[in-house]
Amino acid sequence: MTEPAQVMVVTPHPDDAEFGVAGTVVRWVREGKSVIYVVCSSGEKGTSDSNVKPEELAQVREREQQAAARLLGVREVVFLRYPDQELEDTPEFRKDIVRQIRKYQPQIVITADPYRRYIWHRDHRIAAQVTLDAIFPYARDHLAYPDLLEEGLSPHKVKEAWFWATEDPNYRSDITETFDIKLAALRCHKSQIGYDLAPDLKKWLRQRAKEMAKGENFELAEAFHRVEIRW
Repeated sequence: MTEPAQVMVVTPHPDDAEFGVAGTVVRWVREGKSVIYVVCSSGEKGTSDSNVKPEELAQVREREQQAAARLLGVREVVFLRYPDQELEDTPEFRKDIVRQIRKYQPQIVITADPYRRYIWHRDHRIAAQVTLDAIFPYARDHLAYPDLLEEGLSPHKVKEAWFWATEDPNYRSDITETFDIKLAALRCHKSQIGYDLAPDLKKWLRQRAKEMAKGENFELAEAFHRVEIRW
């Protein structure tokens, strides 16, 4: 039987989680929580380099994600390897997320906000919506995907759902002491941001973290819409 994890991060592509939740992940790990990453797509279209082949980039991005996860203290990274820019709301995709929820039995599942308006990567919107549906009702109900019971995966009730990149934040997580590790994890994604974060990007990330912490008694934050699920 798989050892349960307190937190599951469902990320559309490699590197999305580092932008959205890495500072909070470090805090959770320091508190003794076990964190699992589930990466939905391979991100093999995420480049402006016409000389890079998609299959090569997919391998590079997996290595980058593994390196970032090790730096953050993430226990395990699960790669679903769906095609980049082709995530769809299908029973198969939803079943894959349900399988991971039942396998690791997280108390918290965190992903991108599916309801962000107007300009939003379609993979983010689809992955987040499928994850939300997987949490409720599919991971909970034993007659949803009954073949998962044959795999030994019993129904599971998630206690909280958190969403990053939200336009409606109701919870701010203190990352003042973990911001530098968040930056270091982002540096692992060299194929996406180069071999070092550009000074303007560093400045932008810090300013963004300051804005997210506005009104709190700490300097830097990651902001989320947090939902407590009352069964």
